[in-house]
Amino acid sequence: MKILNFGSLNLDYVYSVDHFAAPGETIKCADLKTFCGGKGLNQSIALARAGAAVFHAGFIGANGAVLKNTLTADGVDTSLVRDTDGPDGHAIIQVNSAGENNIIVYGGANRALTPEFINEAADALCEGDIVLMQNETNLTDEIARRGAERGAKIALNPSPIDSWLMENFPFHLVSYFILNEIEGAALTKETEPDRITSRLLSRFPNAAIILTLGERGAIYRDKAQRVYQPAYPARVVDTTAAGDTFAGFFLACVSNGQTAAVSLSLAAAAAAMAVALKGAADSIPNIRAVLDEHWKL
Repeated sequence: MKILNFGSLNLDYVYSVDHFAAPGETIKCADLKTFCGGKGLNQSIALARAGAAVFHAGFIGANGAVLKNTLTADGVDTSLVRDTDGPDGHAIIQVNSAGENNIIVYGGANRALTPEFINEAADALCEGDIVLMQNETNLTDEIARRGAERGAKIALNPSPIDSWLMENFPFHLVSYFILNEIEGAALTKETEPDRITSRLLSRFPNAAIILTLGERGAIYRDKAQRVYQPAYPARVVDTTAAGDTFAGFFLACVSNGQTAAVSLSLAAAAAAMAVALKGAADSIPNIRAVLDEHWKL
């Protein structure tokens, strides 16, 4: 089984600040670092470091060679990463003294996907493969339909959530919803975690719901079981890639035959390790380190 990730590829400009800039406020930045990122790249690297066979599909712009090289260095198949005209996707990230972040994303090359490219990538899928996507590229509805036609399972991380996705995405095709409370509330109009998962499961009874709760852990729900996973203690430095690390490790573990409970536990351990380091892709641990640490938590 392989995982095909139609995902964003971004250059991340990370600004270390004492507090987030308020409307009309000018603040000084203590440090600036540039990292390879994008939810798609982060999740592909998390998948690969967790032991999955992962292919990445996406577009890069004029300065994007470093993004492709970063994926390749981690063993991600990049035969479906293509060059295109125009600027790369990028993100402007503020990280405050508590390790919290806020992010502005510019789509760039990530918004240049075409139906022809999606068809070409989907032709490599086999029955039972997983197609992963976020909401930082265009044509996510077409990706889901083509993946489902090929017999693949659809995994959706609906981030960033927006009205277009809620109105146009074929959610009935999704096998795995991996989302946080904000995204869950947007999709269900509920705010309490169990009500979010119950509402989603009532609408999509054949799906698995993975709801992340930050420092309160995560919940897994499907029609047969509910599993709660507490968050592991962590020294929080930068939360930028925590959700992507969790998503990648969870899917990798599930695709390798682990139970939902084991997959949640390893994903939570990986996320706890990721928040202790600065950066996005650079902070994601590998499965050996996670297994070593997991037994200590």
